[in-house]
Amino acid sequence: MLLRMMTRKKQMEHLINSTYLYFLAFSSYGEKQPLISTVFFLIYVIGVLGNLIIINVIYLDSHLHTPMYFFLCTLACVDICYPTVTLPKLIDILLSGNNSITFIQCFIQMYFFVAFVGVEVSLLSSMAYDRYVAICKPLTYHLIMNRRACVLLIIGTWISGSTNSALFTSLVSKLSICGSNRIKQFFCDSKAVADISCHVTTFYIIIYVETFLLGLVTFSLNVISYINIIRTILNIKSKHGRQKAFSTCTSHFTVLIIFYGSGLWTYLRPPSESENLDPVFSIFYVAVTPMLNPLIYSLRNKEVKDALIRSLRKNSA
Repeated sequence: MLLRMMTRKKQMEHLINSTYLYFLAFSSYGEKQPLISTVFFLIYVIGVLGNLIIINVIYLDSHLHTPMYFFLCTLACVDICYPTVTLPKLIDILLSGNNSITFIQCFIQMYFFVAFVGVEVSLLSSMAYDRYVAICKPLTYHLIMNRRACVLLIIGTWISGSTNSALFTSLVSKLSICGSNRIKQFFCDSKAVADISCHVTTFYIIIYVETFLLGLVTFSLNVISYINIIRTILNIKSKHGRQKAFSTCTSHFTVLIIFYGSGLWTYLRPPSESENLDPVFSIFYVAVTPMLNPLIYSLRNKEVKDALIRSLRKNSA
């Protein structure tokens, strides 16, 4: 018994003095995975290029300088930023086989990831509200969603996301690592770090509160907005108008389900259930959703497509 306690103590001292964490998601033993890295590289590049096109089109076309496209442009910026925090490191791990990360790098990655996700969920709620006002209260839309209100909403999302992330990351950084410095994720996720900490139960309560405020509350706001939008759509007399509106709402809501569904499943499930599936579900909100957002929110939009065509014609002339 004494020997076991001494061995355990030495392991604890080794972990405390260690400056590295190791990702186990796709490269458990340092093996190279060029095929998987190619898949993630394509997902990342497609997402970045798609969002850059949206930003460029909205910026250059004066017809799109409206609140709706102001939000879309900001969303495109966020959808470039937060995959950039995680995917390049993952691609490097898969190509080199080096799955280590220093504690400082880990918490820097965690801070920016949580901050950008916080901005994303707040922005999605703001966009849903913008569509609610535009469809349900068209006569007062320009009074409610004026330039000042839009700027304040955008500033508020960035301030709230950054502040929340600073507080949350500081709490995670105070955890003591016990038993292992290997995390079952492909990025420095707070839940994965909590799983190897000495105070798993205590920190899981913090994660649940964070997920409730950041995830369930904002998702509920989106749902309420879309329910009111659908009620208004049902009163549209034109069959073509109803179909067009339903098509747009359905595509938007599909992205929301993928984003929130995968995120909420990952962070709200009990710690003992299916933890090996966390990296799989994380792919949806880390990589897939930022790639789909330009297609769903912008490129299916007639005004954006017309603006893109005008831009291409202008450049080819």
